[in-house]
Amino acid sequence: MENSIQSIPQNWYLILSSFMFCIGIMGVLFRRNAIIILMCIELMLNAVNLLLVSFSSYAGNAEGQVFVFFIMVVAAAEVAVGLALLVSIYRNIASTDINILSKMKW
Repeated sequence: MENSIQSIPQNWYLILSSFMFCIGIMGVLFRRNAIIILMCIELMLNAVNLLLVSFSSYAGNAEGQVFVFFIMVVAAAEVAVGLALLVSIYRNIASTDINILSKMKW
């Protein structure tokens, strides 16, 4: 039985991953809500994970999939720390707007 991920051409994964990464970059650059920015960073990490799994399956080894596991662990830690910081900031200023956060320097 043929592997289902190899039945789809490799360039489709590249196109989907590029599209997801571009959406993530646009969200980080143009949105001002810190929660949306964290979600867009996660979207960019997932785009890279999709590409790594695709290349790993295409090459026939599991090294890319192991690397994806470690990326997911780091991403989970990043989300936990980021959300904890956002909750703390929201308690102080009652907003998650990035422009308001830049005024907190001094």
